[in-house]
Amino acid sequence: MFSMETKMLIAQVVEELLLSLKHPEMPTERVTFTLHVEGKESWSWADILPNWAFDGRLPKINPWNEKMAEIIKNRKETNESR
Repeated sequence: MFSMETKMLIAQVVEELLLSLKHPEMPTERVTFTLHVEGKESWSWADILPNWAFDGRLPKINPWNEKMAEIIKNRKETNESR
C-alpha cells in the first residue's frame, strides 16, 4: 500500500512518538513494534516495522507500491502547477 520511503517515514515517526512517552515499561531505544494498516480493499494493507529492524538492509520493495507513489506524486505536482 505504501512506498518504501513512506513506510520508513511512518516507522520513524512511530518510534519517535513511542520513545517520547518515556513509559517505564518501554525500552529507551530500539522500540519493537508492528503496525498493520488496512486499506479500503481486502488486498490493500501494509505492515510497518521499525527502521532499525532491517539492520542496514532495505525492506522488501513492492514494485506496484513504488509505481503508485510515483503516480500520486506526479498528480500532486500537476495539480499544484495549475
